[in-house]
Amino acid sequence: MSRHHVVEASPETIHWGVFDPSLRPILTVESGDSVTFHCVSGGRDAMPPPPYVVPPALRAIHERCAPRAPGHILTGPVAVAGAEPGDTLEVRVKDVRPGADWGYTGFRPLRGSLPEDFPYTRLLHIPVDRDRGMARLPWGMDLPLSPFFGVMGVAPPPHYGVVSTIEPREYGGNLDLKEMTAGSTLYLPVFNPGALFSAGDGHGVQGDGEVSLMALEMCMTGTFELILRKDLSLKFPRAETPTHWITLGLNEDLDQAAKQALRGMIALLGEIRNMHPADAYSLCSLAVDLRVTQIVDGNKGIHAMLPKSLLA
Repeated sequence: MSRHHVVEASPETIHWGVFDPSLRPILTVESGDSVTFHCVSGGRDAMPPPPYVVPPALRAIHERCAPRAPGHILTGPVAVAGAEPGDTLEVRVKDVRPGADWGYTGFRPLRGSLPEDFPYTRLLHIPVDRDRGMARLPWGMDLPLSPFFGVMGVAPPPHYGVVSTIEPREYGGNLDLKEMTAGSTLYLPVFNPGALFSAGDGHGVQGDGEVSLMALEMCMTGTFELILRKDLSLKFPRAETPTHWITLGLNEDLDQAAKQALRGMIALLGEIRNMHPADAYSLCSLAVDLRVTQIVDGNKGIHAMLPKSLLA
């Protein structure tokens, strides 16, 4: 029988700034178990003034931990018993909820998509009404929340060693895929025993592209069902929502990322419908949308979206 586990964010349960295949798991679960991850976001320089309340867990992390590299505070890793390289970890996102009444956004010099136009630092703290599911922007606009985790990933291939959380890669990580709200599923290739899944970088809402560098960065709590797939071997992440299949492309060159996402969709159609590659290519031109996931994290992202209704 599956079990439910809860992992709090604390100095003992987080890693900051890096993915590292040598990290010891903070918890080991069985396939089919669910885990609630409490995640926090932001370094000291992003903390808001009163009357905003900084969660005690985030204060404790600031006091006792230091980032190993610029990047995100991630909760984990959690191991799945029996996972081995070549397997796939199916991550079902069951619930995502803001963990604070505020978030932040902004930009900084030399980063984002228009650094030549905005060569200075700006940081905005945004009040969040969790009951209404709304963020109140400083210029008087109410923005509906659509919370998800910007970072969900397994440990990288061992020969990579320690890598930054900023650039998304084949193990997932900083995908910034806004479709990964509650009810979605992410499929991640496994590179290490136990898979070693971590999550963080809560986003209250984000537009495709994440053009300024930041979404509405927030503390976030999420519940994931972790399923070990011995019957599926992937080389790259893919995803699904209740309405769409999604394949991903990541590359410094946006054109190459688009080709990767498209080739992934052609392969997916071959797997699930035994479709000839030429037919799948034509279908992609007729019915698949290529969207810009993000353009600010080193490896830029494209995701291809195919309506499931076409395959019914």
